Amino acid sequence: MNSIKSVPARVLSRRGGHSLEAEREQFDKSQAISISKAINTQEAPVKEKHARRIILGTHHEKGAFTFWSYAIGLPLPSSAILSWKFCHVLHKVLRDGHPNVLQDCQRYRSNIRETGDLWGHLHDRYGQLVSIYTRLLLTKISFHAKHPEFPPSLEVSDEVLEKTAGTDVNNIFQLTVELFDYLDCELKLSESVFRQLNTSMAVSQMSAVQCRLAPLIQVIQDCSHLYHYSVKLMFKLHACLPADTLQGHRDRFHEQFRSLKNFFKKASDMLYFKRLIQIPRLPESPPNFLRASALAEHVKPVVVIPEEAPEDEEPENLIEISTASTTEPQITSDIFEQTFGPPNGIRDDRDAQIESLKKEVDMLRAEMDKIKLEAQRYITQLKAQVNSLEGEVEEQRKQKQKALVDNEQLRDELERLQRAKQDSDRSQRLCAEAEKKANATEIRYTKLKEKHSELINTHAELLRKNADTAKQLTVTQQSQEEVARVKEQLAFQVEQVKREAEMKLEDQSVQMEQLRQELDARRDELDQAQRSLSHAKQAGAELSAQVEALHAEKEVLRRSVSEKECELLSTRGLVEEKELQLSQEADKATREIRDLQGRLLEKSNQEQSLQQKLLDEQFSILQETVREAEDILHDSVAKLDDPLHVRCTSSPDYLLSRAQAALESTDALENGHAQYMASMADAAGLVGALALFAHLTADTIVNGSATSHLAPTDHADRLTETCRDCGQQSLDYLGKLKDKQTLGCAELGDVRRALRGILQLAQELRPKSLDIKQEELGDMVEKEMASTSEAIEDAVRRIEDMMSQARNESSGVKLEVNERILNSCTDLMKAIRLLVTTSTNLQKEIVESGRGAATTQEFYAKNSRWTEGLISASKAVGWGATQLVESADRVVLHTGKYEELIVCSHEIAASTAQLVAASKVGISARSSACGSSGFKSFCSHSVVPWMLLGSGAWPFCPPVLQAPLRAGRKGEALTIFKLVCDF
Repeated sequence: MNSIKSVPARVLSRRGGHSLEAEREQFDKSQAISISKAINTQEAPVKEKHARRIILGTHHEKGAFTFWSYAIGLPLPSSAILSWKFCHVLHKVLRDGHPNVLQDCQRYRSNIRETGDLWGHLHDRYGQLVSIYTRLLLTKISFHAKHPEFPPSLEVSDEVLEKTAGTDVNNIFQLTVELFDYLDCELKLSESVFRQLNTSMAVSQMSAVQCRLAPLIQVIQDCSHLYHYSVKLMFKLHACLPADTLQGHRDRFHEQFRSLKNFFKKASDMLYFKRLIQIPRLPESPPNFLRASALAEHVKPVVVIPEEAPEDEEPENLIEISTASTTEPQITSDIFEQTFGPPNGIRDDRDAQIESLKKEVDMLRAEMDKIKLEAQRYITQLKAQVNSLEGEVEEQRKQKQKALVDNEQLRDELERLQRAKQDSDRSQRLCAEAEKKANATEIRYTKLKEKHSELINTHAELLRKNADTAKQLTVTQQSQEEVARVKEQLAFQVEQVKREAEMKLEDQSVQMEQLRQELDARRDELDQAQRSLSHAKQAGAELSAQVEALHAEKEVLRRSVSEKECELLSTRGLVEEKELQLSQEADKATREIRDLQGRLLEKSNQEQSLQQKLLDEQFSILQETVREAEDILHDSVAKLDDPLHVRCTSSPDYLLSRAQAALESTDALENGHAQYMASMADAAGLVGALALFAHLTADTIVNGSATSHLAPTDHADRLTETCRDCGQQSLDYLGKLKDKQTLGCAELGDVRRALRGILQLAQELRPKSLDIKQEELGDMVEKEMASTSEAIEDAVRRIEDMMSQARNESSGVKLEVNERILNSCTDLMKAIRLLVTTSTNLQKEIVESGRGAATTQEFYAKNSRWTEGLISASKAVGWGATQLVESADRVVLHTGKYEELIVCSHEIAASTAQLVAASKVGISARSSACGSSGFKSFCSHSVVPWMLLGSGAWPFCPPVLQAPLRAGRKGEALTIFKLVCDF
């Protein structure tokens, strides 16, 4: 591709559109040949060169459009082997093709699913494998479409894996479950293949066995990456969640580990895989997720694809061990000849020499055994070195594959330039430039290899540093936990100090109160002493001794007061000290409160961020629901133009019920929208109402399309356009829900208007008889009977006109035939007229005898179903009479056939039976309620109907006539009828 860019613009302009078109045709032809050779019905593995050309084609056109354009035309339902090889090629194209291949395959998911479902229902050995393989491909496409960070080849670095998983435990949990499901599909395919091989005792060198084993190479590549990512995510989950919560994850991983280890062991033992892929070895036991340091012991399994050898060659063994056994006889014979000489030179001490030679042979055999053991040890060491070097070579293989792709593209460009060499001399210079660039690319590739080796060394150093960093991180986490515990202890001690300070403050306040009480008591005592002193002064001289004593006591009291005052001063000093301590403690408590308020502010900020995250999650759930609803509506609107849907039909009544349900669901949707706008933290109501609205609206559109297939053209077009408008209006409403700016102004008025339009059209398409009110049924009966009589009268007149015209225009045999036909039609018309008259009289008699005190309209309304039968029967009789006249006219004019008259006669007979059946209720009631007079009245009113019908009318006749008519004895029934009438 780089050589294409280097071509000068003037050369490309001279080549013109014709050259580009020819190149495109050549490319399509080569792709078609490669696809046809890779995907065929031969039970043999897909050749690598054909698959490589298909993969290069995807890189050439930056997609898989050409591949799918040919793959759709393959007859996959006709051959299970063809479907199996198609799945294999698609798997390789997904893994190694252009990144846009995934988007192209996303469009054809339904084709892959249909192929799997088809072969899944059939009991075919390849068919069951195809069903499992298609499920794997669908899972692969869905996973990579959901997680675009993972390419279809599953080759991502640990940094990308960490970034994709993120820090949210829910995301890590969900991603782990999806990887487990992915790995289950891969292992199920391998188990199914090996199960079939075990039952057939197959050898891996047979082409039929290799056809089944070939796709397992891609399965091995996928499984190695999926296992590594699962281990990484499981360790990450165990660092965030308790071990008991992840017990189910551990059990599922251990089961997958055993299945994967068994799969790798079986594949390693097969000769077919040994020359195509280097399968990694898993540890003897699964990782211990309960021990965080076990992550450092995990080794990423590396799959190595060796360089491709020619397809017809087999790889040679590194050391041929069996050569030792073949050389032993030569060594023995050489020693024998060196010792004894030729056979003719026999010596006397031959026996002794033979014994010594036997000992030497035994020694040589022992040495050979030692050599074999040493060779085996060397082989083991070499294998260990090869396994250690294969991990280093893997990255080089990636670069080499890229270089191979570039080289292959350059070779294609070189071939294209060589073909263009015949056109002009300038193409030769271009070819030379392309070769120079190819050489430069080779040189660049060698430089990349050198750079890659340096990167490998740097990567190893970084891995060692990463292990040291992980250990330091573990120590840091432990220190953080210790700091958290110390913080909790300090908080508890602060709380305890606060309680002790409060208790001390209360004790000191109590002591102060006690001192105040004592001081008041001393003051009261002093007052009493002063009062006693005043009394003593007033007493006089005789109390002088007492006064002196009182003075002495007064001095004692003064001294005691002064002492108390000193004690009070000291107590005040203590109180001031305590107040100072309390103020200091209060300042300290204030600072702690400020710290707590700062933490509270941080918590509130975190709560706000969590609230915003909740709003975002609710909005994302709403968006997912809106996208799902849009998919449902798009699918239903697509049914309007789907030719496969033309055979689907529906009734207007069912469409009416579906449209009414969809219209009612808009109210719930509007309420849910209002609730969500009031509180955006809860989108459950809107999501549920939106899902119900999408399903009901889609059902209405699909049933509207099905109803239009049976409707008249005008109504069908209007109904289809209304359904399409309903789907468009619904999609516009959903589009407004996807944007936060237009979310609040989303309205359902246009959607309701479209649904009401569908309701109106469904109402118009309902049968008109269902719209007739029961009060109008009586008038309808009389009108239909009158119109039937008029139609019969008009038919009689037309037959008479045709009779006169036939007599004027024909003669002889022709006239006789026409007269007989017209006479028969005239007799039949008279009988029909008599039938209608008799039926009308009979209905009137039934109504008069059965209505009682009710009116005729009320009687017809009460028996609406019977009345509708009368209306339908009278219409059928009138229409049959008209058709009979028209058929007779065409027969007389030699433009029709006699069969038309026969058909019209049968139609009139059926209509007559319908009319008689409609009168069955009244006739049976009258014949069972009356005696012979009633039977005679019945016969006089109903002679024409049952006589016209013949033996088929016996269910509607009196019991005395049913037996002969049932047996076909029409003459006997007629005799009984005449006797009863005469009687």
